[in-house]
Amino acid sequence: GQDRGNNPLADLPDEKRAELQTRLDEINTTFPAPRRANVSDFVDHIDYLVKKVGIDHVGISSDFDGGGGVDGWNDASETFNVTLELVRRGYTEAQIDKIWSGNLLRVMGEVQAKAAR
Repeated sequence: GQDRGNNPLADLPDEKRAELQTRLDEINTTFPAPRRANVSDFVDHIDYLVKKVGIDHVGISSDFDGGGGVDGWNDASETFNVTLELVRRGYTEAQIDKIWSGNLLRVMGEVQAKAAR
């Protein structure tokens, strides 16, 4: 006989069990993995933030300890791709400097100055 201990469908009549199994198989259809973000998508978010809060309040930080999550910026060797996309979109050298480090350094300087008081 059939082991009914781990099968929640085992107590159903064969016809109902087959019908339910067919429905479950339809529900469990494998869907393709969602598309990974790429560098253009990443810079879309930067554009949005710059428009929303201003260039002086946007910065980029990265951590590749577990690998990248953006196609075209999978590790530190591809960081230039982000800068290149910013240039393509018309960001100036001064704006890119703010995004990559200038804003963080400015804020950290302000924090350290307050902490020293």
